[in-house]
Formats: sequence, structure tokens, C-alpha cells
Amino acid sequence: MRQSIAIDMDQVLANMYKKMVVTINGILGTTYTEEEFLKTSRQQLTMEQEKELFIALNEPSYFRDFELLEPDAIDVVRELNERYDIYIATAAMEVPGCFTAKYDWLREHFPFLNPQHFVFCGNKAVIHTDFLIDDNPRQLRAFKGTGLLFDMPYNAHVDEFERVHGWQGVREYFLKVDVLK
Repeated sequence: MRQSIAIDMDQVLANMYKKMVVTINGILGTTYTEEEFLKTSRQQLTMEQEKELFIALNEPSYFRDFELLEPDAIDVVRELNERYDIYIATAAMEVPGCFTAKYDWLREHFPFLNPQHFVFCGNKAVIHTDFLIDDNPRQLRAFKGTGLLFDMPYNAHVDEFERVHGWQGVREYFLKVDVLK
């Protein structure tokens, strides 16, 4: 029986923050670079600014034109798909307008994946795969399998999970796991 891997979408496959920093800069009137924004994560917004951000994120096409976080993601996921059952587990409940755009984005960039394995969820405790690759330690804490923390500047302080550095790091981790089987 094949093992299974769930992969987060935003900031693991898709570069959400590149577009988010433009949106936040527009709302706040700031000039954050993507690097500055990644280090501080999401700023403390007023209630009115949160509403503006919620409206922007729920535009039907907002999530549709994200760039890949790393070009290697496609090749590594394709390789993993040959040996593992791959699921995409993306937190989508806080932004209900994103479903179609996220689905279309995944079909465009990962047409070789089974769309029946796309999971739109909130808390990833509902995911029952062997592994979860995620940038959010909160999601990994809720997960029951082996959690892999996808390295980001905003999670640098977290040391409770094995960390993977980019998609080459993911490839190396799973090559090592295959050898241990």
C-alpha cells in the first residue's frame, strides 16, 4: 500500500504573499517589499482594513494568478506522485470565495494530480495522510501524521518539526524516506 502526502497550497506551492503584499500595501498605504512582509507576516490591521482585505481575498479571481513559489515544485510533486498518493490540503474556510480560483490554479499547474485529492478545509486535523508539508506550525500541530515544516522566515523560530528547505529539500527528504522503507 502506498503512503500518502498532503501538501499545503499557499506559501508552499503558490506564492500567495507576492500578491498579498501588493494588496496590503494598497490598503495600508505602505511600501513593504515581499521580503519585509514575509519577515513580519500579516500586519495588525484595523477592523476596517481587515474588511477591505477580506473583500479583496474573496474576489473570485484573487487566488487564480498566483505564481509558483518555486519552479521546482512541479517536477518534485510529479516525482512524488509516482510513489505516493498526493493530496493538496489547502485552508480555504476563512476565504470562501477562493474555491474555484484555487481549483483552477491547481489544475493548471498540476494537471497530473487527481482533482478528487484536492481538499479544501479549515483545520487540517481532518487530513489523514502519512505526511503533511505545511508552512503553518498550527496546522502541523493539529495533524496526526508526520508533519514537515516548509521553511519560511516567519516560522524560523519553530523547532518542533522537521524542516524542509524548499522543493529540493522536499525531494531530499522523501528520497531518504524511500531508502529507509
